[in-house]
Amino acid sequence: MKARLLGKRRLEHWDRTAPLPGAPARRYAWSEARDLVLEGFAALGNRPAAIAARFFEEPWIDAEPRIGKQQGAYSHPVTPDRHPFVFLNFMGERRDVLTLAHELGHAVHQTLAAHNGALLADTPLTLAETASLFGEALVFERLLADARGPDRLQLLAARIEDALGTVVRQIAFHRFETRFHAARASGEVSPAQLGAIWRETIGESVGPAMRLGAGYEVYWAYIGHFAHTPFYVYAYAFGRLLVEALMEARRADPAAFAPRYEELLAAGGSRTYVEAMAPFGLDPRDPGFWSTGCARLERLVDEFESLI
Repeated sequence: MKARLLGKRRLEHWDRTAPLPGAPARRYAWSEARDLVLEGFAALGNRPAAIAARFFEEPWIDAEPRIGKQQGAYSHPVTPDRHPFVFLNFMGERRDVLTLAHELGHAVHQTLAAHNGALLADTPLTLAETASLFGEALVFERLLADARGPDRLQLLAARIEDALGTVVRQIAFHRFETRFHAARASGEVSPAQLGAIWRETIGESVGPAMRLGAGYEVYWAYIGHFAHTPFYVYAYAFGRLLVEALMEARRADPAAFAPRYEELLAAGGSRTYVEAMAPFGLDPRDPGFWSTGCARLERLVDEFESLI
């Protein structure tokens, strides 16, 4: 669908997240972004909302772009008796608003879990992206509620691309790592072999709608997780689908959801993901749990298709 809207038969890999024609990119002031994020977090209850608000009141967010500042975004914990710091480069784009919500979700999670102490405050990989992706989802719903026409189409496209990047693409990354490590167990892996594994794995994930051009075989090198935190990438896919299932639980009973969600975040690393989901009546060991998340993403694609 995106190739058709861009007037192409197939997308080049650099077109994967290109903006659609037809609507100018919306710009947001910092004050607008703050208000949107805090409105979204207000749905989680008084305490998470108050924690998020304090990060704006104190000098705990470094969002100003400047020469020499590192790219990327993250919430950096310190020790359990100190608050985290949020780092990003806010350029006023819609993606920056969602990134702010994402990193503040981490910050709220880290703050609520701090009482567990140094050994249990840290969240396991299975739940590491829960609060961040949930905060992002709440702000997306807020943005979508006000979007009409081409602006709504752009917003849906960006959200679908983000979902594909967080779920399908990260699973492909994980498969690449698995295949590479399996090959390495039998001996040294040459650059040509490594590139072939990368092209094959990513090719499976994008299918025939996208062309992976010359030179793409070395693109694995820009994924820092492969070197610094091997196999972390699955946490993004796991967390995104888990959050989609939680969003369904919230939609069914918002009043009951908020205190359970706060309790989930406050548990830090003291519970397994199975124990953490039990209060919501969810079981990640059931394939239907993951189907719920996939169905929510599928509905986004269906709505996008209905608008073009």
